[in-house]
Amino acid sequence: MANSPTSHSFTASDGVALVWHELGEGRPVLLLHGLFSNADMNWIRFGHADAIASLGFRVIMPDLRAHGESAKPHDEAAYPPDVLAHDGLALIAHLGLADYDLGGYSLGARTAIRMVALGARPRQLVVSGMGLQGLLHTSARSEHFAKILTGLGTHERGSPEWLAEAFLKTTGGDPDALLPLLGSFVDTSEAELRAIAIPTLVVTGSEDRDNGSAEALATLLPNARYIEVPGNHMSAVTKPDLGTAIADFLAS
Repeated sequence: MANSPTSHSFTASDGVALVWHELGEGRPVLLLHGLFSNADMNWIRFGHADAIASLGFRVIMPDLRAHGESAKPHDEAAYPPDVLAHDGLALIAHLGLADYDLGGYSLGARTAIRMVALGARPRQLVVSGMGLQGLLHTSARSEHFAKILTGLGTHERGSPEWLAEAFLKTTGGDPDALLPLLGSFVDTSEAELRAIAIPTLVVTGSEDRDNGSAEALATLLPNARYIEVPGNHMSAVTKPDLGTAIADFLAS
């Protein structure tokens, strides 16, 4: 890696301290990580940020509320509907970004979509690790993760729940902050998705069906390109193909 990321913080409108990390110079691209993860795990550790920055981008990677180095309040009041999308919009305003790209992985992809639904206007959009069902019906995934967080230590070894708990331990996640966060997720309607005319890359692991069909999502979006990369929902992030696909799309 040519340069190390720098870390910065700002305060959300409700007083919660939020951290973001930056790498590179050039056109800004805001990248949002997935649930139980953080900017380092999703974007920095496996070289994706470096691949994107090397093509002339200023890669801006927040640690979402309740994740990474950002504050992790335990109070349910800190997690109103769409709170992560509002945090993202607040960061764009804080940085004074007018012409930028936006993307995310899994929960980060859903958050990017919600930001657009709430008025964000990036030039290009990247939706990775997310399928149509995960946007239309957020409750299925919320219930899955609530079950994980309320049953820590009881999951059958090797099960999806056990693997998610192991990942949570790896990232040092705080269950008491993540559980109320699950209640903040908001569904996006088919009509809202059809209205997103921004050039969009839909990219997902070839074995990833965790959030339904990414191909169906790309078909519904009016201006989307669909790409598969190797891996499942967890492993696709660890392979260089994901970062390369995103970098090539943003630079094209």
